[in-house]
Amino acid sequence: MSIQFNTKVDCQYCPIRHRAVCARCDDSELEVLNAIKTYRSFEAGQPIVWRGEPLQFVASVVSGVASLTKTMEDGRTQMVGLLLPSDFIGRPGRREIEFDVTATTDVTLCCFEYKAFETLVNDTPHLSQRLMELALDELDAAREWMLLLGRKTAREKVATFIEMLVRRSKVDDIEGNRPEMALPLTREQMANYLGLTLETVSRQLNALKKDGILSFTDRRNFNVTDISQLHLETGDDADGGVIS
Repeated sequence: MSIQFNTKVDCQYCPIRHRAVCARCDDSELEVLNAIKTYRSFEAGQPIVWRGEPLQFVASVVSGVASLTKTMEDGRTQMVGLLLPSDFIGRPGRREIEFDVTATTDVTLCCFEYKAFETLVNDTPHLSQRLMELALDELDAAREWMLLLGRKTAREKVATFIEMLVRRSKVDDIEGNRPEMALPLTREQMANYLGLTLETVSRQLNALKKDGILSFTDRRNFNVTDISQLHLETGDDADGGVIS
């Protein structure tokens, strides 16, 4: 479905309808949300929100990937997170965001005018409950990323990143096949995000390809050929047991 800037799309046709902030809303609540929402599109590389700017809207990512970055006083920047489809930008009660939000790929957002959405959250239990769930999911993801940065090897970091993309994407078609995916970041951006060097990221991706876990048609587009082995490469415990 092609979505143009500043258009409206009925909620029943939204690809993230059952994962987004509106997932628990009933028909009457969706009607209210419909009245205050607008779809907006951003090209890859285009800023969405600057840190410290007053928020004019909050939004769910409908398609594409955006990055969260923070810039230090000396100009150094660090990517601290990625926003994938169904992730939420902004928080009711906070008029500013603490990070720069930039479209890494072409991005489509479902935007809600800030004040109207804040009022709606106060009056709609299903909406506030879902916002809390999304915030807790974000907290869990941050803790997982602390583990990745602090303890995982380079191979485990790259495998975890790929598995996260697969898990958060619709990777199976109606016949159960996994269609080709695209890395949303350049290898340099991946290195920044994972705390690695560019050379290390390239080396680990090539190793996963050589070992038959990934296959690439070019530098960005790939297939996961062995999802079970990919999970093993992340270093995460599959069953919660202790290895003796």
